[in-house]
Amino acid sequence: MSPSPVMEQESALLPDGKVKLLLVDDNPDNLVSLEAVLESLNQELILAHSGAEALRLVLEHDFAAVLLDVKMPDIDGLETAELMRSRKRSRLTPIIFMTGYRDEEQLFRGYDLGAVDYLFKPIVPQVLRSKVSVFVELARTAQVQREQSAHLEKMERKFRELLEATPDAMVITRDDGQIVLVNSRAESQFGYTRPALLDRNIRGLVEGWSCHMAEESPSRQVECTGLRADGGQFPAAVTFSPLQTEEGKLVISAIRDITESKQYEESIHRLNAELESRVVERTAALVRANEQLTQFAYAASHDLQEPLRMVISFTQLLAEHYKGKLDPSADRFIDYAVQGAFRMDEMLNALRDYLQAAETTETDAPVEVDVNVVLKKAMLNLESAISSSGASIEAFDLPVVVGYEGPLVQLFQNLLANAIKYRSQAPPRIRIFCKRIDDECTFSVEDNGLGIEPKYFSRIFGMFKRLHGKEYPGTGIGLTICTKVVERHGGRIWVESEQGRGSTFRFAIPNRKAIG
Repeated sequence: MSPSPVMEQESALLPDGKVKLLLVDDNPDNLVSLEAVLESLNQELILAHSGAEALRLVLEHDFAAVLLDVKMPDIDGLETAELMRSRKRSRLTPIIFMTGYRDEEQLFRGYDLGAVDYLFKPIVPQVLRSKVSVFVELARTAQVQREQSAHLEKMERKFRELLEATPDAMVITRDDGQIVLVNSRAESQFGYTRPALLDRNIRGLVEGWSCHMAEESPSRQVECTGLRADGGQFPAAVTFSPLQTEEGKLVISAIRDITESKQYEESIHRLNAELESRVVERTAALVRANEQLTQFAYAASHDLQEPLRMVISFTQLLAEHYKGKLDPSADRFIDYAVQGAFRMDEMLNALRDYLQAAETTETDAPVEVDVNVVLKKAMLNLESAISSSGASIEAFDLPVVVGYEGPLVQLFQNLLANAIKYRSQAPPRIRIFCKRIDDECTFSVEDNGLGIEPKYFSRIFGMFKRLHGKEYPGTGIGLTICTKVVERHGGRIWVESEQGRGSTFRFAIPNRKAIG
């Protein structure tokens, strides 16, 4: 069936929604009558007094309908209609003939020339308005259809442009897998021409393809095997998107060749495996080296103890027998030697304490330890220092933790000893408490001592690092031992302090249960 003439004609609609109607009659009175009858339709009426004038107007305007008198001088209505039909712009414009004669031959010729209707004079106003209003509505409907068609064409162009712009092979199929649309990337990726692709089923391109994949995994990538025209195969990542249309359900398959990605992943896996192997080897070597170094340090500190005692003994004997018998410089030098020997002895003892705190063997198994008991043992070891300094120690709600009792005693003992040693003019007041947050216990040892400037926070945890001179005895290894004990328990230690306002040492260890 051929398309409707009204559908194919140019738009006769004005911006305000009105249409143009052409009224052609050589009798001015008839034109006035027609204008008066059609004025109530509220459309734009254009008048022509001859066929020639009508033809000129048809070249300049698009009309929703032409009311054309048959009997006119020079060029009659039939000739005018014939010339209108010969021009592309007015080829499909609806023509309504007006005549006072009922001549069948004339009627047939008029219809042959494209007349859509005849009105016989005298014309009934109601009939005229009714017929013309039909063509007004047809013109408006045709314009809406043209706009919708233009919009659909525009959307289709954009869709095709997007389809071509995507880097993936795009294949649109019916529910049964029959291909209805592809982009150029699909041609190059699978090695088929577009006509050949449109003649195939997508199962010949993607092994195991199923329309159910779009329902089960919409907009999600599924790994499949792509099949090329030359018989080659490649790993493919396919993303499915179902699309419901008037013709039924379509499935959009975005197909990406992931050969390079797979090769890259394999190389990454190989590198990771190699790195893991190297890390295991290096770790084992470091563990062995660390064990050997620890054994050497322990042996050296132990073996140096005996000759050091001899040095201390003989320098003390020198000091006793020759004090005042040599010049003053000799007495001073002997005194320096004695002090240095004692200092070295303290450092060797501290080094052994550090090695013991750091030592962990495969037979060491953490157990449940009551921190209240740990604190009592630490305080018992410091009983003399606590008594002589007048220190008060308060503990609040200390829990049972999983760890090693001996190192924990050493940890609390060192922290308490520091709080007592670096005290202010007031007697030491020490508070110990614990907060449980999720799977962690955070202990705090708070004092009212000298305090520490923030710039020294990291330095004080270093081995043999001290902030004070000879007025405070010690080796500077106590906090290093504390760090090692906390790390052995899988935790961390830090300090919060301000010069002259005391210090709070905090350490956090996991809150877990013993495995037994």
